[in-house]
Amino acid sequence: MLYLAVINPIAAHFSLCPIKNLGLDWCPGCGLGHAISYIFHGEIEKSWNSHPLGWFAIIVITHRIITLSKTLFKP
Repeated sequence: MLYLAVINPIAAHFSLCPIKNLGLDWCPGCGLGHAISYIFHGEIEKSWNSHPLGWFAIIVITHRIITLSKTLFKP
């Protein structure tokens, strides 16, 4: 999440997406990282255009981080 907050969402970056690397144009997850990065940069409309589930992904990932942290750092 920290990486997505500091990267430039416009700049092209290496993709780990296996569907994109196979040469297919459409992938249901592609654009999600850009959407999250745009949200962190305050560009809500660009986020929505990249992937409409950007907000949902932030909520799910943050919840998972908190849940794992509570389990890991349990006294």
